[in-house]
Amino acid sequence: QVQLVESGGGLVQPGGSLRLSCAVSGLPIDTLVIGWFRQAPGSEREFVAASVRTGMVVSYGEPVKGRFTISRDNAKSTVYLQMNSLKPEDTAIYHCAASLSGQLNKPDDYHYWGQGTQVTVSP
Repeated sequence: QVQLVESGGGLVQPGGSLRLSCAVSGLPIDTLVIGWFRQAPGSEREFVAASVRTGMVVSYGEPVKGRFTISRDNAKSTVYLQMNSLKPEDTAIYHCAASLSGQLNKPDDYHYWGQGTQVTVSP
């Protein structure tokens, strides 16, 4: 029912910035929790951030607090992840995901997933 398409990944140097986008269709975005998760090679999937419905409620994983900001433009059916002060350990495939309900940081509670976009942080 819901389709999500990530974009904005790429190669960036440590300390740099990148903005990811997640375009949402199929259901009104203001009915959805949109989360960002990442997975590096050899690592478990990790919660990054989530935005609930209107975006008034947000949540962040500890490794990105103070550096990443999740926001949404519901009129454009798009959620953004602004990533600042990037570190090599931020290198991963980043996925956005959608849920109607559930715990924000639990991947199993999300029903729909995008294809992912690669973020590489390297000198």
